[in-house]
Amino acid sequence: MRVVIAGAGSVGRSIARELLGHGHEVTLVDRQPTAMRVAQVADADWLLADACELPTLRQVRADECDVMVAATGDDKANLVISLLAKTEFGVPRTVARVNNPKNEWMFDEAWGVDVAVSTPRIMTSMVEEAVAVGDLVSIFTFHQSKADILELTLPPSSPLVGSLVGQVAWPEDTVLACVVRDARPLAPSPDDTLEVGDELLIVTGRDADRAALETLLTRGARPS
Repeated sequence: MRVVIAGAGSVGRSIARELLGHGHEVTLVDRQPTAMRVAQVADADWLLADACELPTLRQVRADECDVMVAATGDDKANLVISLLAKTEFGVPRTVARVNNPKNEWMFDEAWGVDVAVSTPRIMTSMVEEAVAVGDLVSIFTFHQSKADILELTLPPSSPLVGSLVGQVAWPEDTVLACVVRDARPLAPSPDDTLEVGDELLIVTGRDADRAALETLLTRGARPS
């Protein structure tokens, strides 16, 4: 896979190292000379230029890349890069960093963004997940489908403790994707029993009834 990353700061370099470690071809672009820390990601291609400009995107052959990552510290720049990549070069997938959560509403298809990643929101979710037992926590939202990944750690009071997965009448557009038990991820089968402390990872569609799901997990009647 060929990936162009606009923004060679700590975030962009970290992404590049991970992708290179998985065998992908990576190009890093940044307009700031101080960001050109080539030795830190020596296996990537580097370009000192402004990724908001069409000549720069032509130079990195954006029309041949599989993914464009807009990872600068400027939300306006990330939107412009995503829009140009999608509309001018037909990049199949764009991933944009959201620096200010107040700007999240702009990071959508209208601006050419396929996936918006808000670091503050993810960190907030991780904090909530770390301290919340018995609360339904949003971990991630898929930008295009609007599907959500939710997490809940089963408290002793949950009506689902001791129930078989196959007995649970999950709300419509709701799927139990994974059970994490004793730090081990388990693919749930209908005959598995839910236990106190199980971490449930649940995927819900855009039309799922979250209130009904929360009631089922925390206050609803135990399935028969």
